[in-house]
Amino acid sequence: MILFNKPFGVLPQFTDRGTVSPRPTLSDFIDIPGVYPAGRLDRDSEGLMVLTDDGRLQARIADPRHRLAKTYLVQVEGLPEDAALERLRAGVLLNDGPTRPAQARRIDPPALWPRDPPVRFRISVPDQWLELTIHEGRNRQVRRMTAAIGHPTLRLIRQSVGPWALDGLEAGRWRRAEIPEGLAPRSRS
Repeated sequence: MILFNKPFGVLPQFTDRGTVSPRPTLSDFIDIPGVYPAGRLDRDSEGLMVLTDDGRLQARIADPRHRLAKTYLVQVEGLPEDAALERLRAGVLLNDGPTRPAQARRIDPPALWPRDPPVRFRISVPDQWLELTIHEGRNRQVRRMTAAIGHPTLRLIRQSVGPWALDGLEAGRWRRAEIPEGLAPRSRS
């Protein structure tokens, strides 16, 4: 099992099919045969990706039925009031239905690696960092949730997936990790 800190702009797959000019992919950073992402992380998002060579474990991590917590550091435009955070905590109605309740809180700006390219700031519009934990994994869900409360996402970093966390892993780097006993798929007898 591999934990990878995906930089901004890197595709969450090993190949880039169908583009004239190739974009960076996981293969530019990870040269280990037979590992595949357990879940996705958008090209314009950063942070933790879990990769494994065990297909059943990959499915268990990625499947929203297992409700594996995913925690994100989210820089949003504007200053969300308590009512906006309560909407996240209660579940937000998106075009594909309501989300499950999330944990949401304001945080101080985290110490992070620089993003390339940097986030575009507007002097007249303040921003706020949030820590948001969800238990599902819809397409661009966190971005759609913050937009639904009127605070578009400026920068999105996945901090943890279940028991695994970035814990000082630098952008573009990976390390091996153990599979906790409770997550290891049961063998078929």
